[in-house]
Amino acid sequence: MIVYFPGCMATYREQQIAETTIDLLKKAGVEFTMLGEEEWCCGSVMLRTGNKEVAQEMAEHNIAAFKKAGVDTVITSCSGCYRTIKTDYEKLTGSQDYEVKHVLELIKELIDQGKLKFPETKLKVTYHDPCHLGRHSEMYDIPRDVLKSVPGFELVEMERNRENARCCGAGGGVSSAYKDLSNQMADDRIADAEKTGAEVLTSACPFCTHQLRQAAERNNSKMRVLDITELLVEIIKD
Repeated sequence: MIVYFPGCMATYREQQIAETTIDLLKKAGVEFTMLGEEEWCCGSVMLRTGNKEVAQEMAEHNIAAFKKAGVDTVITSCSGCYRTIKTDYEKLTGSQDYEVKHVLELIKELIDQGKLKFPETKLKVTYHDPCHLGRHSEMYDIPRDVLKSVPGFELVEMERNRENARCCGAGGGVSSAYKDLSNQMADDRIADAEKTGAEVLTSACPFCTHQLRQAAERNNSKMRVLDITELLVEIIKD
């Protein structure tokens, strides 16, 4: 059984990311379930800010919910959830009887199987590497492969990309504890994206998408900021 674990940001603040992910899974005929009220925060922020005991409680609860639902594969929208459930849960609890995938890994598989196809769409796109997905999990190629699978997409890289990508400023408790620093980091990343001449800045983490959207609005940028799932659903519907 596959469970889709959208995470806190996609559940409460960037709900359209969860909605578009569900749209894509249904379009491809993927059978999945969700935990509903049994889904607790993954504990990433607690862990990064030193609250290990709280993070462990969250991990133990979610693992018990996975087992109760008969889950063998966990799909996440959030890069922080991905890294935490895939890597940190086993360290915290010593238990991991399930496979963990970022939703883009599954989307890439569905594209390769011919279950997801996209119309030709002329669009210049640049991609922001989330810290948890990139530097922490070394997943650089799959998001780019998904974008390149859309006929007509032109992927243009920012000068700082992959392991050298600039952080958006949202993770690790920075946006809560050091707001000015967090905003400046996001503003700098929007400036990086604008230099590429891209029309859309896309990413694979609700935290990054939320942070960079706010920065684009704050700087009156014409750059559109979209999660990859939002972008894919948009072109399918067009």
